[in-house]
Amino acid sequence: MHPADFYTGIVPEIYNVLRGTHFDVERYRAFIEEHGTPALELGCGDSGPFYRLAALGLDLEGVDSSEDMVRRGRERLAADGLDTPIHHQRMEDLALGRTFPSVYLAGPTFNLLPDDATALAALRAIARHLSPDGAALVPLWVPGPTPAEQIGVPREARAGDSDARYTVTGEDYDPDNRTRTTTVRYELVTGAQSVVDDRDWIIHWFTPEVFRGLAEQAGLEAELTDVEENETEAILRPRSAPTSANAGR
Repeated sequence: MHPADFYTGIVPEIYNVLRGTHFDVERYRAFIEEHGTPALELGCGDSGPFYRLAALGLDLEGVDSSEDMVRRGRERLAADGLDTPIHHQRMEDLALGRTFPSVYLAGPTFNLLPDDATALAALRAIARHLSPDGAALVPLWVPGPTPAEQIGVPREARAGDSDARYTVTGEDYDPDNRTRTTTVRYELVTGAQSVVDDRDWIIHWFTPEVFRGLAEQAGLEAELTDVEENETEAILRPRSAPTSANAGR
């Protein structure tokens, strides 16, 4: 399975009831108000700031790599009487045919890109979609290894008429390649029926030097700010076009 298709099948349903992330919607609203609309959220999923901001009437569009997330997101918007567009595209292949003064990711979605080459392609796609005086907000995260006492211990929650379970069954933590590959089991139990899906959840992280270098190759200038321990916020702005030596990398 391609990493971009991770949030498919039963995963979105279980993820939504077990997720622990709470987004500061005002942070993204302030960013959009500072840089202008229309705005573009990358990795909008089926919940989070995108839907709150759409309900507030902001002019924005969303993109997600998961067909299931896009379907669920469109259904949610329709139920709320909104026609805010969501596009089914991978971040690294983004091709919307327009530019935006504000581009942002809500949370460290950029870390789901599995390697530096894919990250560079995504940064180049962001550069192509930024207005000349626009800016992109990219939260970044450096994960630690999953604590040993959590491996093999399921997390459980109720998902409608089903019991949702999420269990880490193994992990490869590779600091040399800045990649954590966590093998997880998703399980949805409804009565006597159980649906199980084992996935590899890949998180790839960046040192400030590596991220700035990738941004420069993509024609972007990166300003990084530490937010919390192991969490950084990058603001990207267009700079002079990449040199011919970098253009083919």
